[in-house]
Amino acid sequence: MKSFSRILFYLQSQKSNIVLYFVFNLLAVLFSLVSLTMLAPFLQLLFGTEKLVTIAPKVTISDGASLNNYIKYFISQIIIKYNDKTIALAFICIIIITTVFLKNLFTYLGFRVLSPMRNYVMTKLRSDLFDKILELPIGYFTEQRKGDIISRMSNDANEIEFSVMSTLEGLIREPLTILIVLSFLIYLSPALSLFLLVLLPATGFIIGRLSKSLKKQSTDAQERYGLLMSILDETISGLRIIKAFNAEKLIGNRFFTVNDGLGNLRNKMNFRRDMASPVSEVLGVMVLCIILWFGGKLVLSNAFAPGSFITYIVAFTQIIQPAKNLAGSFAGARKGGAAVARIEEILQAAIVVKEPETPKYLEQFNHSIEFKNVSFAYNDVTILKNINLTIEKGKTVALVGSSGAGKSTLADLIPRFHDVTEGELLIDGINIKDLSLQSLRNQISIVTQEPILFNDTIASNICLGKQDATQAQIEDAAKVANAYQFILKKEEGFATNIGDRGSKLSGGERQRLTIARAVLKNPPILILDEATSSLDTESERLVQDAINNMMQNRTSIVIAHRLSTIRHADEIIVLSKGEIAERGTHDSLITNGGIYQRLVEMQEVR
Repeated sequence: MKSFSRILFYLQSQKSNIVLYFVFNLLAVLFSLVSLTMLAPFLQLLFGTEKLVTIAPKVTISDGASLNNYIKYFISQIIIKYNDKTIALAFICIIIITTVFLKNLFTYLGFRVLSPMRNYVMTKLRSDLFDKILELPIGYFTEQRKGDIISRMSNDANEIEFSVMSTLEGLIREPLTILIVLSFLIYLSPALSLFLLVLLPATGFIIGRLSKSLKKQSTDAQERYGLLMSILDETISGLRIIKAFNAEKLIGNRFFTVNDGLGNLRNKMNFRRDMASPVSEVLGVMVLCIILWFGGKLVLSNAFAPGSFITYIVAFTQIIQPAKNLAGSFAGARKGGAAVARIEEILQAAIVVKEPETPKYLEQFNHSIEFKNVSFAYNDVTILKNINLTIEKGKTVALVGSSGAGKSTLADLIPRFHDVTEGELLIDGINIKDLSLQSLRNQISIVTQEPILFNDTIASNICLGKQDATQAQIEDAAKVANAYQFILKKEEGFATNIGDRGSKLSGGERQRLTIARAVLKNPPILILDEATSSLDTESERLVQDAINNMMQNRTSIVIAHRLSTIRHADEIIVLSKGEIAERGTHDSLITNGGIYQRLVEMQEVR
């Protein structure tokens, strides 16, 4: 049950519903027993195999036979009162129909109470999982396959809903049914029930062994499903390249191999899971035959009344189906436990970038951003080392260097996508670890190399960072970003849906929308991460003009591979292997020679 601790935690707020569910199931079981226990004595009396009971017997709690005798007395009184066995038959039929109706009514009411609890747990689980995904640092997702995370959110969550929640349902209803029926059987015949107390745990042990390996197999299956989703995601994203390089067969074989392996594994799991129910039924019938053998001997030796024995057998049959269901529930619990564990891996993942307990609020950016002896390492790999850099308000600082030099990582430290390992990063003299994350990020806008857009309208994408923006403000931002004209040419203008990741727009149009989004937010600090590197010449000119418009009167950190775009930066920082190798203006760095000069010469920008 340890793996279900989160689900049980969610259920703590549903205590009243759990009590109702318990009560409804208790009543359902009791009415079921009433209808069964009345049938055998009535038929014996009605058809004359036993004499009518005219004197009310004394009922004692310790004697099961006395209860059976009282039921016979009750039925006898009905037959005597109406002096017509047909009327008595009708009367008993009505009683049985009524008790069966009440049994099913309470069963239905139990489901009515259970369904909202089940949906509440799953809704809460999905909400917490998505909330945690939003909370986790960016670095967490660089080590995870996107398809695997999607698989945990969808397939694993579904597995929990259909395996675990059904299991919890069965773990309340079925044991309750078995316990009540077993108590009734012990009441009827303690000696005969002794066999049950020995045989039922033995059958439970056998069924438990059958389902033991289900959790390990289920974990493997969920991981393969995650890999399958990753391949699918990569295929859809890279379909153009796959077709261009005639790689359909290669990618297809990767998918089919994983898919076939998943199918075979699920077959093995289903074979083992489905074995639990028939095995439990066979074992139940074996136990029944043992009871018939020993019980029959007791009846033949006049140690047990035939009517009571029939009632005992009928009641015992009511244990077989709940036992089968309980066996299936345990198998489902082991299978679903793997899904719970995979989701728990995300929910228990460490939040390394935390909101300070008593945060300070950065209402506006006034002076400077300062790196003081900053180092950053990830998974014991040093990415930045001993960075000392001051970026004054209103200045433009460019970060250049070869791939892997640490440019993007350095820029990501400013909005606290990562926390520095050593040293301090200060804004207006305040360590950013002491600042509210929201107030810090309110002062920053980012335009990335790959435009990140959402499947929504143009207007919704532009006002992502300012939800209360007016239409006029959105249009003004589009004009600054050189996006206004192409938007007007769209059939629905600003209400045009741009498709998945902006697929209905060209590369230049997508990038200009991200710039409009940054402009509308109107932050004092801009981070431009190679915003024009993937564009054609005409698009680059339009985007660069938009960037120049946006950078006016703002503090800008520019990461650029195209060095022609940063010639007029106030300071150029050249990074090499995570350290500042050179710094200065374009002209001074060219005069001094070195890494920057070689980069410029290679790009022939002089």
